[in-house]
Amino acid sequence: MYRRVMIGFVCLLAGSLPMLAADDAPPAASAPTAAKPVIAMEEPMQGDFWTYEMRDEIAGKVKEVRTNLVTGVTATEISVRFEIKDTSTEGQNIYDRSWNLKDSAPWKYQPHNGGGIQSPLKVGASWKAAGDDVNPTNGNIWKRTSQSKVLGQETVTTRAGTFETFKIETKINRHPTNDPTRKMEIVQQTWYAPSIDHWVKRTFVSRANNHLRTNNTFELVEYGRKQ
Repeated sequence: MYRRVMIGFVCLLAGSLPMLAADDAPPAASAPTAAKPVIAMEEPMQGDFWTYEMRDEIAGKVKEVRTNLVTGVTATEISVRFEIKDTSTEGQNIYDRSWNLKDSAPWKYQPHNGGGIQSPLKVGASWKAAGDDVNPTNGNIWKRTSQSKVLGQETVTTRAGTFETFKIETKINRHPTNDPTRKMEIVQQTWYAPSIDHWVKRTFVSRANNHLRTNNTFELVEYGRKQ
């Protein structure tokens, strides 16, 4: 008897519940977005490109979108053409095989600017560089010294994907030979991803005689290899 009563009660309760229409059904859980696969680009090749957004942290807005495109590779140098979106600005940079800048017209960096990557990378590794920044068009020469250190390893996600990186800090001091009282200090932090042989993020802060001049962040938004 008790069993028949309980069955009747359950049926009555079920009958009193409103039926859910298809539109009332709870939404199905959305599948997580798959991470973008990393395109292997350990060795530079003609046609490789990296596109960056440059954000002016002082103004608080994106100031330009720049694409670097490899136009040639030799045993000692990498030639890169750069273009700035929605402008007629373009130019050519020459790097050594460690991404130290050697030539960016009109400036020539002798032997290089010290902003590249020294392999093998490992946390705690450090290196120094020194040289001259020469502008042949006006005769300006700046003396430069730099010191870089690998601060750690970090996973960095940008619109271009998720990358395993080495975080490298480079401190640069410059002064013109005709006026040693003028001093420029630069602190550059680079998140370099060996898998694409480039940086996925870079910050650049410069001061002239202790006065802040620039504070820019470059972030990778697209990259790839010629098919």
